[in-house]
Amino acid sequence: MPQCPATIAQFTEWTAGRYGGLPALRFRPPGGGGWTEVSFEELRETVRAVGCGLMALGVRAGDRVAVLSGTRPEWTYAQFGALAAGGVVVPVYPTAGEDELLWVLGDSGASVVVCEDAAQAERVAAVRGKLPELRHVVLMDGRGAAPGAPVLDGLPGGVPVAELLARGAARGPSDLCTIIYTSGTTGLPKGCCLTHGNVVAQQNATADLTDGGPGDTTYLYLPLAHVLAQIVQFTSLRQGGALCYFGGRIEDVVAELAEVRPTHLPSVPRLFEKVHAGVVSRAEARGAGGAARLEAAVRAGLAVTEARSRGEEPGEELRRAWQEAEESVFAPVRAAFGGRVRWALTGAAPIAPQTMDFLRACGIPVFEGYGMTESSGVITVNHPGAVRYGTVGKPVAGYEVRIAADGEVLARGPSVFPGYHANAAASAEALDADGWLHTGDLGSLDADGFLSITGRKKDIIITSGGKNLTPSLAEFAVQQSRWVSRAVLIGDRRPYPVALLTLDLEEVGAWAEREGVDLAAAGGPARHPAVRRLCREAVETANGQLSGPLRMRAFAVLAEDFSVAAGTLTPTLKLRRAAVAERYAAEIDALYGGRPEGRYRE
Repeated sequence: MPQCPATIAQFTEWTAGRYGGLPALRFRPPGGGGWTEVSFEELRETVRAVGCGLMALGVRAGDRVAVLSGTRPEWTYAQFGALAAGGVVVPVYPTAGEDELLWVLGDSGASVVVCEDAAQAERVAAVRGKLPELRHVVLMDGRGAAPGAPVLDGLPGGVPVAELLARGAARGPSDLCTIIYTSGTTGLPKGCCLTHGNVVAQQNATADLTDGGPGDTTYLYLPLAHVLAQIVQFTSLRQGGALCYFGGRIEDVVAELAEVRPTHLPSVPRLFEKVHAGVVSRAEARGAGGAARLEAAVRAGLAVTEARSRGEEPGEELRRAWQEAEESVFAPVRAAFGGRVRWALTGAAPIAPQTMDFLRACGIPVFEGYGMTESSGVITVNHPGAVRYGTVGKPVAGYEVRIAADGEVLARGPSVFPGYHANAAASAEALDADGWLHTGDLGSLDADGFLSITGRKKDIIITSGGKNLTPSLAEFAVQQSRWVSRAVLIGDRRPYPVALLTLDLEEVGAWAEREGVDLAAAGGPARHPAVRRLCREAVETANGQLSGPLRMRAFAVLAEDFSVAAGTLTPTLKLRRAAVAERYAAEIDALYGGRPEGRYRE
C-alpha cells in the first residue's frame, strides 16, 4: 500500500488522483430512500467547496474548527474541508453535556463550530456568550434553522480553489491537525494534540494490516468524534474502498449489515456479543438439547478452523459435523453480517472469549487491538499475519512497547502525541523524557511480544486490609454472563469487595418469556428472585475464576443501567467510577451493613 501524503490537508486531493470515479462514500440521504454513492472525485470537489467556504468565513491557518455531530458524511466533509483550509479540527460528541460542550469549545478556542442540526446549534447558542472566540455556527442540516444561518453545502464563495490548495500545501507534518478531547472518567476532558505527522505515521504503520482496496466496503457506525472511527475512515479512503455510514439508529445496525454487506467491520465488542447471545438464546429455545448442539457445532467449527490454519484437512467425521453446523449455524451468522466480512476489528473494551471462539468457528475473522487517543490510535493489534487470541496483538510498525516496574504499559513511536493542549502538567505526566507514553493501563508481554491488558492503573482498589485489587478482572468475569450488562467492583478502603450489577434487559426479557416468568410480578426484573438467582450464579461462576481477595462477597442488582445521561458513563461509554459510587452510595452501604461475610444480598 502506498504511503500517505505528508499531511492530511492534502488527503482528498491525493485519494481523488488515485481512485477517481470509484465510490468513496455510501449513505442514505436525509428523509430515507436508497443508498447514495459519492466518488473520490466528488468527495474532493465537496471538500474543496467546504474548505473555500470556511476560508471565506475567515478561517485562517491554525484556526480551530469544531465539529458537533454524530457519524454522517457531512462530518467527513467538514473535517477534510477544515484541514484543507489549514484549520485544526476539534471533534465534539453530540451527547456531551453543557459543561463539557462549553469546556471543549472554550478551551480549544474554536472560531467556527459545525453543528449537525438546528437542535445542536441551539445548544451552542445557549453558551455562546461565554465563547468570545467563536465567530460562526455552521449547520450540516439547515432544516429548522433560522433564516440566513450558514449551511455546510451553501457556504459563501469567492475564494479561488488555487488559494485553498496553496493553504493546504503549506501545512507541514509538525503542524497541528486535530485536538481530540478525551472523555475522562474524572474531571474535565483533556485535549490531545495530534499533528499531521502523528496521523500520517499511524496510517503508514497500519497500511498493510487490513487487506483492503477498491471494491471493498467498510461499515462505520462508531462515533467519528473518537480516534478509532477516524482511523477507520482514513484507512478505507486511503485504500480506495467505500466507506458506508450507518443510518443513524443504533437499533438498525444489524439489519443494515445484511443490506450493506461490508467486507470490513470495525466495532466495539458489544455488537459481536449481542449477535452471539441471540444465537445462544435461539438454541436454548429449541429445548434441552439446543444449547448442547450449538456447543458441539462451535467445537467442530474451531477444530476445522485450526486444522486448516495448519494446512491440514479435517477427517471425514469432523468434516460431516462441520458441514451440518455450516448449514444450520455458521452460514446464517455470516449472512447476518452481510456474508462478506473478511476483516473485523474490535477494541475499546475486552471481548468475551466465548464470543471470539464462536465467531472464529463461524468463519468471521475478528482481530482485537489496543490503542488510545494519545497514540493517534493503534499501538498493538492482531492481524492475519500475527494472531494470538486472548491478547491485543503485537506492536504495529514503528512502535515499541514495554512494561514498567509497576506493571504499566509504556509505548513509544512516531504517532505518539506531543502533549495536551494548554496543560503542561498533564503532558509531563503522560510523556517522560525518553519519549515513552505512560498509558495508564496495566499489562504484560508474552515471550513473542503479544500484549495483554489487565486493567487500569488508577482503578486499582486498596481494601482496608491493604489488598491491592484490579477491578477489571472481576468485572470482566461477571460480564461473561448473558444476563449482566455491566458489573462494577466496589471495595476501596472497605473490608472486602462487593459488586453492583446492571441487567441486559433484552437477554433477561427473552429468558423470562421462554421460561414463563412474569418479571413485573416482583416490581421489575432487578427485584425478581429468579433474576437475582441468575445474577448470583454469574457472580459465583466469576468468583471461581478469581483469587481469594478479589472474590465478591455480596452484590446488588440495580434497576437502571449506567448511561451518559446519568453521568455514570463517558461519551465513549467508559465507566465513571466516582459518579457510580456517589449515585449508588445507599446501595453500597447496604451491602456492607451488618451482614455476616460471604452472604449475598437478596
